[in-house]
Amino acid sequence: MIINSIRPEVYSVGVPDWNERHFHGHSYATRRGVTYNSYLIVDEKITLIDTVRKGFEKNFIENIKNIIDPSRIDIIIINHIEPDHSGAFPEILKLCPNAKVYGTEKARQGVLKYYGIVGNWVNVKTGDTLNIGKRTLKFIDMTMIHWPDSMLTYSTYDKILFSNDAFGQHYATGKTFDYQVDFATLMDEAQKYYSNILWPFNLLIASKLCAIKKLNLDIKFIAPSHGLVWQRYISEIIQKYAYWASNSCKNRVAVVYETMWNSTEKMAKKIVEGINSQGIEAVLFDVTKNDRPDIVSYMIDARGWIFGSSTHNGEMLPIISGFLHFLKGLKVKGRMSFAFGSYGWSGGAVKNIENIISSMASVETSLDFVFSPNDEELKKCFESGKIFALKMKNQ
Repeated sequence: MIINSIRPEVYSVGVPDWNERHFHGHSYATRRGVTYNSYLIVDEKITLIDTVRKGFEKNFIENIKNIIDPSRIDIIIINHIEPDHSGAFPEILKLCPNAKVYGTEKARQGVLKYYGIVGNWVNVKTGDTLNIGKRTLKFIDMTMIHWPDSMLTYSTYDKILFSNDAFGQHYATGKTFDYQVDFATLMDEAQKYYSNILWPFNLLIASKLCAIKKLNLDIKFIAPSHGLVWQRYISEIIQKYAYWASNSCKNRVAVVYETMWNSTEKMAKKIVEGINSQGIEAVLFDVTKNDRPDIVSYMIDARGWIFGSSTHNGEMLPIISGFLHFLKGLKVKGRMSFAFGSYGWSGGAVKNIENIISSMASVETSLDFVFSPNDEELKKCFESGKIFALKMKNQ
């Protein structure tokens, strides 16, 4: 059991899921596991912020019992109803049935639909406050970051922003604070989390960051629902969120492909060589061998996206197809791209790719060769990569 004090009388009572390797179905590979964070404030009114995923109730309740009797909980705050946050809510409510439950109206509707109960519910919105003793908690609406019920809670006394899914990382560890783990690893997980979960909400996130700034909160700790608590690197992670939300890009290229008999792979490697010849970084990703979250994490600030597939039954291969449809759902704009591939008696994959990527990027002339590319065709792949890099440098 992991119980850590963030501040005097403020405890992290959540549960690590060391062995979870897939999140959001199988769309997010979590090689470092997951934590379901919950926070307990022991003040005149004992307050619990969020719960944990169903199946982890026993350890969660034991964590609380090591601090106080759960029946003494006066307040339950539901920042977000997604089941990894709210799954233990029914069991907690059984232990403290008279507790008041605070959340948005959308959260109330969602909790009722999920569990058939809401308890003694109190609706809150941005600007509402709750006094629990020497602490006053402020509520900040975060609609659609990344669900319609989402909100943040801020403790003025502790200067802690309980940030829900914002600033999270999927990273199971026995540590509590950002400075207790490797910084590069932490930021890698934070970028992966943002790019795979929050990227579609860039405009909203940018506006919410401005709104939070205008509230002039003195934030000394950011306590997210997953991963480490931010203390030493608060400015760094806020700056990163502002950067990602601005849709900023670097002059680098992701070349993502799926191949059947290595013909498309040969093309991909030559395209990368052409890009690199102009001093532009390009990374090659075979979608059958790389986890999708890692690829997407690289792509979030890459200006160039190039996609390739062999043709099978007039279509692109299935894994690259799934990847591109996932990417389309991220609603990204403003990239540079082109498609490439190989085929046998008829094509189709390249045109399929172009149809999808045209909504996300300006599409350059694509490459489509029959069977294995010969030396002349491989030279064309190299030149296409070179020209692509030159255009990127001149933009």
